[in-house]
Amino acid sequence: MSTANPSPLWQPTDEVVAQAQVTKLQAWAAEEHGAPSGGGYAALHRWSVDELDTFWKAVTEWFDVRFPTPYARVLGDRSMPGAQWFPGATVNYAEHALRAAETRADEPALLHVDETHEAVPVTWSDLRRQVGSLAAELRALGVRPGDRVSGYLPNIPQAVVALLATAAVGGVWTSCAPDFGARSVLDRFQQIEPVVLFTVDGYRYGGKEHDRRDVVAELRRELPTLRAVVHVPLLGTDAPEGALDWSSLTSADVEPVFEEVPFDHPLWVLYSSGTTGLPKAIVQSQGGILVEHLKQLGLHCDLGPEDRFFWYTSTGWMMWNFLVSGLLTGTTIVLYDGSPGYPDTGAQWRIAERTGATLYGTSAAYVMACRKAGVHPSRDFDLTRVRCVATTGSPLPPDGFRWLHDEVRDDLWIASVSGGTDVCSCFAGAVPTLPVYIGELQAPGLGTDLQSWDPSGKPLIDEVGELVVTNPMPSMPIRFWNDPDGSRYHDSYFDTYPGVWRHGDWITVTSRGSVVIHGRSDSTLNRQGVRMGSADIYEAVERLPEIRESLVIGVEQPDGGYWMPLFVHLTPGAVLDEALLDRIKRTIREQLSPRHVPDEVIEVPGVPHTLTGKRIEVPVKRLLQGAPMEKAVNLGSVDNVELLRFYEELARERG
Repeated sequence: MSTANPSPLWQPTDEVVAQAQVTKLQAWAAEEHGAPSGGGYAALHRWSVDELDTFWKAVTEWFDVRFPTPYARVLGDRSMPGAQWFPGATVNYAEHALRAAETRADEPALLHVDETHEAVPVTWSDLRRQVGSLAAELRALGVRPGDRVSGYLPNIPQAVVALLATAAVGGVWTSCAPDFGARSVLDRFQQIEPVVLFTVDGYRYGGKEHDRRDVVAELRRELPTLRAVVHVPLLGTDAPEGALDWSSLTSADVEPVFEEVPFDHPLWVLYSSGTTGLPKAIVQSQGGILVEHLKQLGLHCDLGPEDRFFWYTSTGWMMWNFLVSGLLTGTTIVLYDGSPGYPDTGAQWRIAERTGATLYGTSAAYVMACRKAGVHPSRDFDLTRVRCVATTGSPLPPDGFRWLHDEVRDDLWIASVSGGTDVCSCFAGAVPTLPVYIGELQAPGLGTDLQSWDPSGKPLIDEVGELVVTNPMPSMPIRFWNDPDGSRYHDSYFDTYPGVWRHGDWITVTSRGSVVIHGRSDSTLNRQGVRMGSADIYEAVERLPEIRESLVIGVEQPDGGYWMPLFVHLTPGAVLDEALLDRIKRTIREQLSPRHVPDEVIEVPGVPHTLTGKRIEVPVKRLLQGAPMEKAVNLGSVDNVELLRFYEELARERG
């Protein structure tokens, strides 16, 4: 890629830099802990990875983390996997999430929005009271530290209350969105054997009601470890036989009692969809998430008590857990339960307007859909309070940066971020004091020694390589569930470079210190030794108005050949004729590389995605290499299995 220095798309003002929490932390840490007082973010980042123990000690002091039992040292063991953080300390995540109730009792902690787009507040005092009541009831039901509590719930206040009450008693939370089918939920929940299940009778999406009582009945039958089921009547139905009613568990006026648990005590289990086998059940710790999210939300996102934090997500995606952690910084969080594009494509902008969101997060796919649909956010909505639009899920193409700049505001902070379910955080992304360059993430996160490596483990600058993290992060998994010898955990991240986390993304670290994400390294296109991420192809091809979405796969063949088809899902009325074929190929040849012109362009009925909206590349690659469906993909992680059958049939025809 080019190493030329382009002009930044956005530059923070001197006032923004001076007022940013990360600036204030640096000045304080220079006095208290020997951090560099000059050199800006780059110097602070270098110090944060060189002096890892001191940096994380500083974070806990800056955010006044409460340790009922103090820690012996910051890092007992630095090795990966297996780093030991703050050994000896006890802590409670929920206690910190509810701290703002002490000073801002009557202000909103949550704003709940459904498809009417009207916001309903839940105050800090009411959130704290409900958590106290539910935590007492969970204890009465026999829930003890380490017991698993599961939620089959949409993005509603009850889900936040249930998570915090579980954390308060030292239980281990896990959730799935109610659009997941029974098999998909059971593939997750059966692994962790929950003792309590919170459920809804159904949910509303796209203007329709979806009854889920049959799915709930199947979950109850297939989860023999359940001691209690709690019914949340979202559609107004009575609790089924043997289930407890939500209101009866949350009506008492009880102060929450927070279990003091070890720093590395499990907080929740997240699931990585995985391409084969059961989803990976990723366990993260109370203390690790607490300090990582304070850093990420308080410093990188610059959130505080005056902010309102809206990220479009469901309870089946790590971004929901990340959103809930906005409470740690005293921020009001916005919970939207509904379709991202109902009643029209501009829905999320309307919610940002009506809730007064200051940081609004969404997917890169939604931004590009708005661009394609001709949405004009600043013309149609009052977005003066929105100071940052953040995107994740896939790389935001350069045209997405330009569109946000032109159509929202020219002084808008655009934060493209990249991380993973595996760490429930960002490796690189938002920094309020740095400029934004088109197509680039601003910088690696503090305390994260993010590098780009070649196959031999040599760091690269301005060249594409593997995303690696060379030092431990507090939110890295403490383990996978049902992985007694740690082999699955080890093989997922540490089998390529011993002792170094390899994430599976292709990235470029630029000489400016910014980061470019090119897509998954295991689905990267490698033509004649020239590597390119699939995201680069999508960004170029999907500018063409006829292309609704695309999928490019590079298939290594047994004879040493390499077949690279481009699958295109066309917009209504478009035809894949010679003229369009020629424009597709010319676009790739001229904008990217002649080597990456596809061997074939094939029209498809649709592009399959994971349930969190990511294009499914590796499983399609395996299907095209002849793998049977059940070995190529975890069907429970796919939004539309029927779409995969097209690729399976294509592979069969080509034999």
